[in-house]
Amino acid sequence: MAEQTISPADQAGTLRAMNSPLITEETFGQTATRVFAIASGKGGVGKTAVVANLAVLLARFGKRVLILDADLGLANIDVVFGLAPAYNLNHFFTGEQGLEAILIEGPEGIKILPAGSGVQRFTRLDSEQKMRLLEALDSMHNDFDFVLIDTEAGISENVTYFTTAAHEILVVTTPEPTAITDAYALMKLLSNQYHEKHFNLIVNFIKNEEEALDVYRKLTMVANRYLDISIDYIGSIPRDKLMVDAIRKQKVLVQLFQDSKASHAFEALARTIMQEPQCLEPKGSIQFFWKRLLDFGGK
Repeated sequence: MAEQTISPADQAGTLRAMNSPLITEETFGQTATRVFAIASGKGGVGKTAVVANLAVLLARFGKRVLILDADLGLANIDVVFGLAPAYNLNHFFTGEQGLEAILIEGPEGIKILPAGSGVQRFTRLDSEQKMRLLEALDSMHNDFDFVLIDTEAGISENVTYFTTAAHEILVVTTPEPTAITDAYALMKLLSNQYHEKHFNLIVNFIKNEEEALDVYRKLTMVANRYLDISIDYIGSIPRDKLMVDAIRKQKVLVQLFQDSKASHAFEALARTIMQEPQCLEPKGSIQFFWKRLLDFGGK
């Protein structure tokens, strides 16, 4: 009998399913809000495009989705969707508006909390502002299945706050050596200083799947040697010139070009994220929707 080949993503998913306390829709008839921080070590890796396309697909699959634009100095989620919000998170942090007034609707019914641009004072949130945002999100009347946080590029204090407050961290990189190095630097910082132990990897702008798996192998090899972390490879997105066309038209690729290779890859990625097991136990740090997560843990 031929030996069956199991992909790294399948292996990682199996191990997590064996070792994590899980909740499923069948268990309680509903799910706790799942918060994903999408981060990258450097800019230009297509992180915001990943967030936008995943959000639209998750909504298309019947999930209630919120995007939080956490690039508080150089917002661009609203630009990607061709929206012109009257208010943004800057108005929340100054006390002028509540989150409900800032919330806008995007395609497929997704909700968006837009950030502002060109205001340096919010590029480093203080402890009071962080707590206000945490409490405001927890008290919102809207219920969401998924919250996708589009962090700024790099390893700023805001990036570490949003990634540690999320339930899961998705690191977006490309096959370029600088992108791989910076992705590792981000994981190293979050591991050494903030005790994050698990990361999900998405490789963007690939020529073929082998190129993506090579990036995964390089990162895991170094991480296994120097860091006490686990990295799950959850998917890749091929380089596609149609992505540039979509960005220029301020539309989302999976809406404009549903039959493109990149759209099919985004769909596979969205399905993987929906099928990922949900962990009942908070990470130990302050988290978004932590009260709701604890409520499910109690059940």
